[in-house]
Amino acid sequence: MNPAFSVIFFTVFSGAGYGVLALFGLLAALHLVPFDKGLGLTGLGLGFAAVSAGLLSSTAHLGRPERAWRAFSQWRSSWLSREGVAAVATYGPVILLAYCWVYRSGDAMTLELWGVLTAIGAALTVACTGKIYQSLKTIPQWHTGWTAPGYLVLGLAAGALWSQVVLLAFGADNRLVGTIALAVLLAGWGLKRAYWKAIDEAPASSSAETATGLGRVGSVTPFEAPHTSDNYLLKEMGYRVARKHAVQLRRYTEGLAFALPLGLGILALAAEGWIGLAAALLAAVSVTAGQLIERWLFFAEARHVVTLFYGR
Repeated sequence: MNPAFSVIFFTVFSGAGYGVLALFGLLAALHLVPFDKGLGLTGLGLGFAAVSAGLLSSTAHLGRPERAWRAFSQWRSSWLSREGVAAVATYGPVILLAYCWVYRSGDAMTLELWGVLTAIGAALTVACTGKIYQSLKTIPQWHTGWTAPGYLVLGLAAGALWSQVVLLAFGADNRLVGTIALAVLLAGWGLKRAYWKAIDEAPASSSAETATGLGRVGSVTPFEAPHTSDNYLLKEMGYRVARKHAVQLRRYTEGLAFALPLGLGILALAAEGWIGLAAALLAAVSVTAGQLIERWLFFAEARHVVTLFYGR
């Protein structure tokens, strides 16, 4: 598939933003973080801004953005619609949690409820995003059980690292969030390698023989190309990345999204003062850069089965 930057930006930044919101929601609900106004505004504000920026950027990929509201009516059958509903519904608990945190100093009776609902809404929205791609049977590289969990784990990893930055900046205890970040990074690394192995070794789900129903006759090859030049379908659905480039980009992903953040995350937990904060910030920036590469590759390595019509 042709990687569109708007969708890459959306999935990476909204995933990280929801990761921040989920963690701050749970930390607040369990009273594991001081209810400092600056900490609450910064943490929840960071997650809110990342999510909103990601959701707004996703509309840039629509042919008619003004009609985006119509997608909300298809929640019974469309994961895209469910994602939109979950995303909008999550804004409510986030705003109420922020109000209780900042203006009630954490003493509101419903704070635990808003914190839990924020975490649940964030997780559901990211899960719906992953299911959008996983549900597409016409794209074998996405139609796998590794897709949706990958979105959840990578979003939580980025969210945990950015949350750690905020906690360190305000002098709050970051050991729990830092430990979660390291554990999720390790899980995400293993999951991503398993995903790559699965799509590399998976047999072709369709072929020219199965598409035409002529497999019993013999091998099927096109007599003539349907077009004399590239068209929209080939550019969008048949985008191809060279194998050597894919391997190199996978190495960049492993280095920036997993290996480097792990090392820096350990340093952030062990060091004190500005050294720990700098290490956490570099880890968060690194994982975000690595996930941008990972997400570009996620789209570039996927090919729609319609390319069989063109002999690919």
